[in-house]
Amino acid sequence: MTPTGRVLSTAEERRETVLRTAVGAFAAKGYYGTTTTEVAKLAGISQAYIYRLFPNKEALFVAVVQRCFAQIQEALTRGAASAPDRTPEAVISAMGEAYARLVADRDLLLLQLHAQAAAASDELVRSAVQAGYAQLVEYVREVSGGSDYQVQEFFSRGALCHLVVAMGAERVDAPWAETLSAGIRHY
Repeated sequence: MTPTGRVLSTAEERRETVLRTAVGAFAAKGYYGTTTTEVAKLAGISQAYIYRLFPNKEALFVAVVQRCFAQIQEALTRGAASAPDRTPEAVISAMGEAYARLVADRDLLLLQLHAQAAAASDELVRSAVQAGYAQLVEYVREVSGGSDYQVQEFFSRGALCHLVVAMGAERVDAPWAETLSAGIRHY
């Protein structure tokens, strides 16, 4: 059963399995380095079945990116609900904490980085990334009541978190790494 209580059909179950599996596959090798054969093998299904569920690799990747943005918004929603008060600072801080906990799942973090890189050269991926950020920015603005600057600062800090974690800067004992990592929460 799904969190909504409805029973999934076999095709829906397979689709969910493929999407969950594809996150790890695309996180490991990126959009261009991952094949649908690899995803199918990891999901325990045939490559032909992947193409019954998704018309091509690009559509699969876009679905995974959309799923990633949905997970981020769910985490931000939980974070906002846990804020000690309703000031923009408190809500944004609680959402940041929730996001930091979410991206402790390194696959999700790496998938975001790969999606941003693929967006530079693939129009459908770019559209999915733009739509995902558009929704998240408006969500953070609405729920937090923060100013444009506060919302921009929230997303800037998230981008810096991606950079720090992706290159392992928090484990480098050097002034440049300490400067970049200062105040960045890691789990």
